[in-house]
Amino acid sequence: MAKRMAVMIDGGFFLKRLKPHFPEVDAANAKDVASLVHGHALRHKTQNVGQGVSETFDLHRIFFYDCPPLTKKLHHPVSKRSIDFGKTPLATFRTNLRLELLKKRKVAVRMGHLLDTANWRLKGDALKALLNKWRTFESLTDDDFEIDTVQKGVDMRLGLDVASLAYKRLVDQIVLVVGDSDFVPAAKLARREGIDVILDPLGQTVHASLYEHIDGLRTPQRSPAKRERKAVRTLTTVGPRITGSFGHAKVGDPIETPKTETE
Repeated sequence: MAKRMAVMIDGGFFLKRLKPHFPEVDAANAKDVASLVHGHALRHKTQNVGQGVSETFDLHRIFFYDCPPLTKKLHHPVSKRSIDFGKTPLATFRTNLRLELLKKRKVAVRMGHLLDTANWRLKGDALKALLNKWRTFESLTDDDFEIDTVQKGVDMRLGLDVASLAYKRLVDQIVLVVGDSDFVPAAKLARREGIDVILDPLGQTVHASLYEHIDGLRTPQRSPAKRERKAVRTLTTVGPRITGSFGHAKVGDPIETPKTETE
């Protein structure tokens, strides 16, 4: 009997890594991104465990953790023009992405929430320029600010799902597609229950201390043919690039290519 696995994806982190790790995908097309999320999770079903040996898993479920988009109405900090965030391209994309993911086979979408304290924040580059006196306050424009939101409930839902999978022995392996150390408590619990924990950082560098809390590190690649095919489609599409609202993006460790893949 084949071993079973679950793939747990931090949605905000995945969207943050779209541009650097999947540049050939139209990041403004919810249907394409949903297919990418599903296909990337399925590629973990076949894993190279070393010395030419591959291991195949049955998929229990793909869990995608996200927050609803910001829908507040605010005023720009400089021009004072009103903006309805619920009608922005980003809000439309995040809503459509959730709907597209719900159509996918064996995908469960877990939604947290945003705190109702969203406000404007000065971007890092603009702040640095002010502190170094390269710019003045009078030169600031609306483009020098970004919306500051705080998500809640995502890490809790991921932890509860890990605990349920581990205690009920529903899976033999959990793949975590996450970008920070918030997953460590959940990973510790799963490993204590005998679950194999794999971290997929989507190609970014991970801190050396995290290796203590995982059983393996791998980011499967898409086939070159699919990358080229998607790239041709993307060149004909006009639209904003959506990278998500949270997560950390750094290009880093080499990635492992499985022998087979499905999308």
